[in-house]
Amino acid sequence: MIYEDNHVQFFTATIHEWLPLLTDNKVKHIITDSLSFLVKEGRVFIYAFVIMNNHIHLIWRIRSPYHLKDVQRDFLKYTAQQIKFYLLKNNIALLEKCKVGHYDRKYMIWKTNSLSIDLYTKAVFEQKLNYIHNNPVKAGLCVLPENYIYSSADFYEQ
Repeated sequence: MIYEDNHVQFFTATIHEWLPLLTDNKVKHIITDSLSFLVKEGRVFIYAFVIMNNHIHLIWRIRSPYHLKDVQRDFLKYTAQQIKFYLLKNNIALLEKCKVGHYDRKYMIWKTNSLSIDLYTKAVFEQKLNYIHNNPVKAGLCVLPENYIYSSADFYEQ
C-alpha cells in the first residue's frame, strides 16, 4: 500500500512585479498544459485552479513519492521558460519588463516565494475553493465563476 503523506494544499504563484504576463490565452495554455502533464505523470492531484492575468491559484496534492518543493520548482521553472520563449517571439516589449539582471538569470517571470498552505479541514478547503472560483468575478473578468474558462468552477457546477 502506498501512503500519501502530502497534504492537500492551497498554492499561489504570482508573476514578478505583478506584470500581466498571463493575459494572453496562449500563455494560459502553457500553464494548463503543464498542469495536465503533472497529473498524467502521477505527480499531483488537482482539485481546483484559476489562472488570472498575473497570478495563479491551485488546490492540489503532491503525490508520493514526489516532494512539494521539487514539483513546485519544476512547474515554475518550466512554465517560466515556456512563457519567456513565447514572449521572445510574440511580445518582446512585455518580456523586457521582466529584465532583472540577476547573476543567474536575465529575466524573472515568477516571484521568488510562492505561497503554499496545507488544508487540514473541509471548511478551509471549501473557503479556498470559493476564493479561487470567485477570483475572476472580483477582478471583473466574468459575471459568474463558471463562465471563466481558465478556472475549475464550471467543473463544480456540473
